[in-house]
Amino acid sequence: MTRRRTSSNQQRVQALELKVVRIGNSRGVRLPKTVLDKYAIRDAVVVEQREDGLLLRSKKDRRLSWEETFKAMAHDREDWSDLDGTLNDGLDKEPW
Repeated sequence: MTRRRTSSNQQRVQALELKVVRIGNSRGVRLPKTVLDKYAIRDAVVVEQREDGLLLRSKKDRRLSWEETFKAMAHDREDWSDLDGTLNDGLDKEPW
């Protein structure tokens, strides 16, 4: 296992490089116990295919994907028309 850190002003990402190992006729990766504990991964993970790679998350993680979020917003007919008014409020120039 190799650890690499990538940082920027907005986001800090820690990348783990894991070996792909043979598991029967398949291949897989072994997740370290610290990662399993941190993300409450017990018996299964959900794998999301994304444009920039794969996302592994705990099956208990109930957060919606962006696609699911947009579908839920459309289903609930949420009105975001007032969002345009906030785009020119100058807050993007404030130091956070």
